[in-house]
Amino acid sequence: MKRTLTSAFLSVASGNLFVLLAALFTTPIIVRLLGEHSYGQYATVMALFGLLMILVSSGVNSGTRKYISEDRDEEQWKSHVFGFYFRLAAVFAFLGSAALLAAAQIGIVDRTLGEEFARYVYLLALLVFTSQFGEYTRRTLMGLQLEHISEPINVLYKLSFAVFAILLAYLGYGVVGVLLGHVLARLLVIVTSMYFITKHVSVSAILTTTPEWFPREKLLNFNHLSVLYVFLLSSLYHVDVLMLEMYTTSAQVGYYKIALVIAEFLWFVPRAVQSVMIQSTSDLWAQGKTERVTEISTNVTRFTFVFTVLLAIGLAVLAEDFVPLYAGPAYTASVVPLLLLLPGAVGFAIARPVLAISHAKGDLRVMIYATGLSAGMNVVLNAILIPLYGIEGAAIATSIGYGSLPVFHVLGARRLGYRPLSDLRIVPVAVTATVTGLCIYPLAAAIDGVLLSLLVVPPVGFVVYSIVTVLTGAVTRTEVFDVLSDLPPPISRRAATVERMLDEREFPFPR
Repeated sequence: MKRTLTSAFLSVASGNLFVLLAALFTTPIIVRLLGEHSYGQYATVMALFGLLMILVSSGVNSGTRKYISEDRDEEQWKSHVFGFYFRLAAVFAFLGSAALLAAAQIGIVDRTLGEEFARYVYLLALLVFTSQFGEYTRRTLMGLQLEHISEPINVLYKLSFAVFAILLAYLGYGVVGVLLGHVLARLLVIVTSMYFITKHVSVSAILTTTPEWFPREKLLNFNHLSVLYVFLLSSLYHVDVLMLEMYTTSAQVGYYKIALVIAEFLWFVPRAVQSVMIQSTSDLWAQGKTERVTEISTNVTRFTFVFTVLLAIGLAVLAEDFVPLYAGPAYTASVVPLLLLLPGAVGFAIARPVLAISHAKGDLRVMIYATGLSAGMNVVLNAILIPLYGIEGAAIATSIGYGSLPVFHVLGARRLGYRPLSDLRIVPVAVTATVTGLCIYPLAAAIDGVLLSLLVVPPVGFVVYSIVTVLTGAVTRTEVFDVLSDLPPPISRRAATVERMLDEREFPFPR
């Protein structure tokens, strides 16, 4: 099937769905095998690692996806882009690993996090290399618009990590075993990704210098600005966890981390949209098709908003039942932080398509200013609220930080020349959410039994929400069938038949 925006999105979304399902099964097992204290340590280590990898890989990965997706007349353009960024990735990985080893050797890790964290840092130094090239090779496939290959590889990573991590943790290796699980899974991704990359670019470009015409300075400038932008953005994920480790106990960090993990379930569709948008709009920006960019951004942002609100309602209603079942009775303490995080998670979901489309423009200064405002607000609020309210304070601060992103980035989008929220339809979505909540909250309260509630409430909520969404015009019937028509047969043919039937019978749903 020829690649379209819809087919690319479906490839990424289906991959993200499998990853989400893998996490649903994997995380509770790891949580129970490690225990509250060790899981809190693992969360802290991965937060530190996440911040480091922003400096190591963010510019490389986003630059590869942007530039390798562009169709240029220069000979072997894609191969030269691959080789250029591969060498850059190797340099940054070496510097990142060296920085970790130096921090462990001179005692910085011992003084800031504690002596037991030092042994984890040596493993992180190895993980820097495997993560760098695992993500680089997979992002290269995305830049080549081979999402139907890159996403199954991402699923392979999550499943292989689950197997390795659970096995090693079960054998008694604890946090070290889980980190080794990451290393082994990334090695598998590198080998698999390179097999497919060699079919589309010349890997010999890794060992050859780029020609004189190659725009090195432009790519390097984009790389450096991307690092700063992604560092500011990703600080929203990690600053709260690191601050909690400083002010509270590892067990408290574990409770909060579970709330974060569950709140991030809302993002599997927004992340898919974000992943597709950079390579799908780079050419449009390069060709000056701003009106088309506005049209795409308006639709995908609204669809993302509508779907995320559905998940947020269900999670809010079922939180008290779901969290203890998912992570264990001790994690009942995670329920309140989760509820506090949900509004911000919805705001971040709205921002994700905007982030990717603005990033594809290549003018990152506006994005850096917008993200910097949110990141700065997040740090200040966490510094104020964590000492006062602990994990609830962190959730409030982070939710506000998340929620500020769409505000600042929509203003930035207008500076770049497009209006992504011109057709968000907030009132119809709010009405839809209210009606759905009023239907499923009493239903959940009336059902006796956690498992029965989790089996009954989600499908009922989905049906009610879907019907009311079309009745209110949050998403029209025509828009639904336009999306279905882009799907492969027999779905597209069946959708066309149903649409004709509804027209003939003058079905009352708004067109």
